[in-house]
Amino acid sequence: MVIATSERLLVTVHNRDGQAATDRAELRAALLRTPREIPSRFFYDDLGSWLFERITELPEYYQTRTEHALLLAIAGRVAAASRASQLVEIGSGAATKTRVLLDALERTGCMRLYVPVDVAEGTVRRVAEELTAEYSELAVHGIVADFGGDLSPLPALNGVHSAHACIPGGRLVIFLGGTIGNLLPREAEDFLARRHGEMSPGDFFLLGVDLVKPVARVEAAYNDDAGITAEFNRNILRVANEVAGGGDFDPGAFTHRAFYDAGRRWIRPRAALRSRPRPPSLSGQPSRGHNSQRRPRAGQTRSEQRTAPPRSRMATRPSFCLCRPFTRIAVPGVSSARSASAACRQSR
Repeated sequence: MVIATSERLLVTVHNRDGQAATDRAELRAALLRTPREIPSRFFYDDLGSWLFERITELPEYYQTRTEHALLLAIAGRVAAASRASQLVEIGSGAATKTRVLLDALERTGCMRLYVPVDVAEGTVRRVAEELTAEYSELAVHGIVADFGGDLSPLPALNGVHSAHACIPGGRLVIFLGGTIGNLLPREAEDFLARRHGEMSPGDFFLLGVDLVKPVARVEAAYNDDAGITAEFNRNILRVANEVAGGGDFDPGAFTHRAFYDAGRRWIRPRAALRSRPRPPSLSGQPSRGHNSQRRPRAGQTRSEQRTAPPRSRMATRPSFCLCRPFTRIAVPGVSSARSASAACRQSR
């Protein structure tokens, strides 16, 4: 479905009618597992996306500052290597850091199309409008979709013109923010395999990952003093109620706490009921198979950290060729901050 269009701006929604049934089935299955979970993509309705933007501005949240600094350091090299005419961002959000790459790609004279892919329709529309205003020759095709599914074929806009004399380049597909850490290892492999299948020989893929850091720093980033992460965590319960078509989670009855599992190297936020009422239900149907004497908890997501860029996962099964990793960037005010990006080229 096309929801907004102009000469340089197009926003489409994938499978709006079918997605509601898919979301509800996935949510129900996740809540009937032990331990109960809510899929992390339900964080990002428009309110959740706005809350996450506020989180990235918090002093405790080192990830965005670190990756922004890393992108500033490597953007010129990435642009020169890829000479991409299309920038496709998976899980684009507010596209705040993306401007660094857009600026670098614009300087090559080849940049023509930006494709933000995100589940939050309002955020995609806002970003598309902002960027077409900021970049006078850039076309934007926003895609409202779950990035875990099939995104092929990636779009190209007809009638997009550039004043620059440039042989059109390929795509640079980016997946930043350490978001791949939200996926289990097999899920990450499947995700990369799908992205590889959607790309063409000569396209590039830029992956951002969060490297292992001291436990205190990681836990502080997910348990901020202002309580914004707690509100972000509770908002997913509101989204779950909407997806369920009448669920009865009471977000105000839940406490938030994120803890680091050193053995698995991931941070995991949890929402726990303050008391011991009956387990929440979906559309009036009580959840089955739970001990009512235990306080119900819902684990909303996980974020895995790496000891190094995922070389083997990037370069084997999905048939990417690893160009180079970029790591260890010093960020003012953040001692020993570490993040990583791996630039890879699609191969057959």
